[in-house]
Amino acid sequence: MRLRRLSEAAVEERGRLRSHFLMDAGDLGSRNLTVTWVDVPPGAEQRAHSHEEAEQVYVIVRGRGRMQVAGDDEEVGEGDLVFIPPATHHGIVNDGTETLVYVSAASPPVSMAELYSDELATDVAGFDED
Repeated sequence: MRLRRLSEAAVEERGRLRSHFLMDAGDLGSRNLTVTWVDVPPGAEQRAHSHEEAEQVYVIVRGRGRMQVAGDDEEVGEGDLVFIPPATHHGIVNDGTETLVYVSAASPPVSMAELYSDELATDVAGFDED
């Protein structure tokens, strides 16, 4: 069995988002999928971006927020799944009072290391990490 526990996943932080790479491109023998667990604290957001080749889903695990896909803006909450076609701008904001958690899967794989080098997470005005 190929298993990766959340506690064992590589972690990347940008702004206030914390991403756990459950399965990055090529991990665990996968050829066609990447999976990431993302914690979004209240007031934080992931900037709108797109993946030219990959289709993607976000599954909301906990909390509430707003998701933007191709100019549409919708409230999302626990248990919701949002499908994002290739080359479609999308982003998510936590406008609630508790941490928003989602799992993202993309195919073909999107290298999370490359993606996060683009600094998709924005800082919240007035937030100081120190």
